[in-house]
Amino acid sequence: MADATVFVNGNVVTMDPRAPAASVLVARDGRIEAVGDAGLELRHPDADTVDLVGRTLVPGFIDAHHHLCFAALHPLWADLGGVADLDTVQQRLAEAAGREPNAPWIRAAGWDEFGTGLQISRDDLDAMGLDRPVLVGCFSYHRGVVCSAGLDALELTATTPDPPGGRIERDASGRPSGLLVEAAWTAAHSASLEGFTDPDRWAEHIEARSRSLLAEGITAVHDAACPPEAEDVYRALAAAGRLPLSVLIMPHGPILAGPALDRLDRGPATGEGDELLRVGPAKVFADGGIEIAIDAHLGGEPLRSGALFPDHAAQIRAAVQRGYGVAVHAMGNAGLQAALEAWQQATARTEPEHPCRIEHVTLAGSAEVRTMRELGVGGVIQPGFVELIGRTIGDLRFDDATWLPFADLLDASITLGASSDAPCHLTDPMLCAQHGSTRLTAAGQTVGVDQAVAMSEWLRLYTAGAADIGGQGDERGRLRAGLRADLVVLDGSIFTVPVADAPPLRVDETWVAGERVSTRR
Repeated sequence: MADATVFVNGNVVTMDPRAPAASVLVARDGRIEAVGDAGLELRHPDADTVDLVGRTLVPGFIDAHHHLCFAALHPLWADLGGVADLDTVQQRLAEAAGREPNAPWIRAAGWDEFGTGLQISRDDLDAMGLDRPVLVGCFSYHRGVVCSAGLDALELTATTPDPPGGRIERDASGRPSGLLVEAAWTAAHSASLEGFTDPDRWAEHIEARSRSLLAEGITAVHDAACPPEAEDVYRALAAAGRLPLSVLIMPHGPILAGPALDRLDRGPATGEGDELLRVGPAKVFADGGIEIAIDAHLGGEPLRSGALFPDHAAQIRAAVQRGYGVAVHAMGNAGLQAALEAWQQATARTEPEHPCRIEHVTLAGSAEVRTMRELGVGGVIQPGFVELIGRTIGDLRFDDATWLPFADLLDASITLGASSDAPCHLTDPMLCAQHGSTRLTAAGQTVGVDQAVAMSEWLRLYTAGAADIGGQGDERGRLRAGLRADLVVLDGSIFTVPVADAPPLRVDETWVAGERVSTRR
């Protein structure tokens, strides 16, 4: 076998402004050796040749916000995606219980009350006669329902106060209904993982999930919610040579939306690791994911909703003091403003070692965008959220804040990376990018078309942009000599303007460190 591979006869899109286009790429020993014009291949007569046959070669995709360690567990749980009736819920929960007889909890994922109209209460779950506590998780990972046995296991009663940043939903008599929101949900989520996270078993599922992502061209992820136990599993996989793609860990404490301080003291800190597995910024929550913090005007009238997580500023300050970067979950414009103010205060007298990035930037006004630019704060955005916003909020437009302000952020020259937020939403980068470039939902609804961004730009955000936001620009994200030979072969032109009923660009091949790991041919 030759020690080099030459890609010829195609469109090589480098994402490198110094040499944006080429027609030949040479990879050797896992890295890009050279990129250039036709004729470069003649200098490597003994190399293996890959004929692109007019297709497009781009860097491997980086999903800059992907809950890989939790998504990997979904095959163990009941899948309620698209389920609209309680009989099917009962059937799938019973099947999941049978598959996992030794797990203390029965778990379900993908419940979508907003899309299906299906409401679930503790009484509904109790009537199913299951033999263990049950937790039904919303697709958003920000709310869920538990049965009475689950409430007992969590020691939640009518007198239990709501946790900071969360809510225990109650009926008219004050009795918990079973619905847990934001921080209340995340505590239940963490408690109910027992029985599913044996390190060896968890490792197998992370490995399997990672291999499925390769078929979509994803060669690296930023795991945006990584508890200490998952970090240990990742390190074991990397040490054994079993981690199929690169992972940037975004650490937090044992509870998903809980305080990160104990993890920050444990280390390792941001930047430690290697190209395969590295520690990224610490994860902090400024607001929720369902009850997002909004302070805007609608038709001239003020509208305020949601709430801030009360300890986000202290966590940001602690992260900066300990040498971490910070990734702040902030979906609402009030959450975003609070996150920016906290970052500014935390760095007023201290030069941060690593930057701040905002996860989602789902709703923002011109003031927040301007502050992001002034502070040098980047953003991680989800083009697939066009579908989510369209079907949950519709055509709601504020006077002074914009949903999914992709074009505004780019016009302000803010560093951006693209992502999926999987498994909370669509994973496929090409399908997500199509939503972001058309601003159309699957049903044809337009969501703020003035914020549409070209498909070629989304590809940059899934490659060079995501690498830069993750501090990985010197190792991946561009087709440049010396960087990793993580590559994707696309069928179709990235410069074609997509339309609503046209299929997205297709990933034909994925290469990791110069080796083909997935192909459709």
